[in-house]
Amino acid sequence: MLSSAGFVRQSLGLHLFFLRIMKEHSFFVEVGFTPRDASFTQRADALRMEFDGLLAEAIVLSNGVVDPEVLQSGEVITQYTLSAERATTFYTGVNIPTELTREEAGLRGGVCEEVSPILEQKVCELNQRAIVLTTSLIEFKTLVLSNVLSCKMFTFNYPLLIDHIMRESKLYVLMLQRLQSREEIDIQREAYEQEAFWNRIMAEHSKFIRGLLDPTENELFNTANNFGNEFDVLTNEAKQAIDMTVPISKVTSDSLRATLAIRDFKAQGTQGLLECRIRSIIVPLLGDHVLREANHYLRLLKIFSRC
Repeated sequence: MLSSAGFVRQSLGLHLFFLRIMKEHSFFVEVGFTPRDASFTQRADALRMEFDGLLAEAIVLSNGVVDPEVLQSGEVITQYTLSAERATTFYTGVNIPTELTREEAGLRGGVCEEVSPILEQKVCELNQRAIVLTTSLIEFKTLVLSNVLSCKMFTFNYPLLIDHIMRESKLYVLMLQRLQSREEIDIQREAYEQEAFWNRIMAEHSKFIRGLLDPTENELFNTANNFGNEFDVLTNEAKQAIDMTVPISKVTSDSLRATLAIRDFKAQGTQGLLECRIRSIIVPLLGDHVLREANHYLRLLKIFSRC
């Protein structure tokens, strides 16, 4: 059974990563609707602001408690996050609360063996509210995707992107439910499941980038396309590892190498977007978003490599 300290640290580390991801999912969905579907825009905006509130609470609870490796990984914020938020607010007119990013930049990690019952209870309550809110977001995304696929709605988001962010939301809920049950994580089993999941996510990131670049960006297009193909292979290898036909150590090693490379590609791309050097229909916040997800996956891969 997971200790109280482990429960608090793991929950808060998960929130610092995923609550920001969820609020940005809400934002990406929000700005993709046409004027006809203003009610959907308003619903997405309301969800985004609710996630802002939960993230603000998670930040306060995390200071001096959360695992330092989480803060140092670049999955919470990067050197580009604040600028990406400001630029994206300028482009869209949606007010993104940058004070959350500044507060996260000041967070301190900690390695405590014991936590107070009050803190444990607050984290447990935060987990439950995050499960409820993220479940509402999943239901909203499911409705949007159903409408798009049945030609009842048009959105500027790819159907695959909506499905992609729905899978990430479901993973967040599943992990919170496991924490609420105080489930002890089996690192070996986790490696199989997480690598199959995140290699597919990295492949789809590459394909979204490829599809959102201006047709004149041939070199970036080809690089993104190559990453997509490479992570498709790695996804299949991870699935074979689950079936015990490929050793997981080989998949982890190959995934680590490829994820380091795509992380660098995403960092350069985010910087290029902020400096207006890349022709695309990619808002800078999307570049920073996928960069943070690569950083999150890298931290997991390094944990798996040590086991």
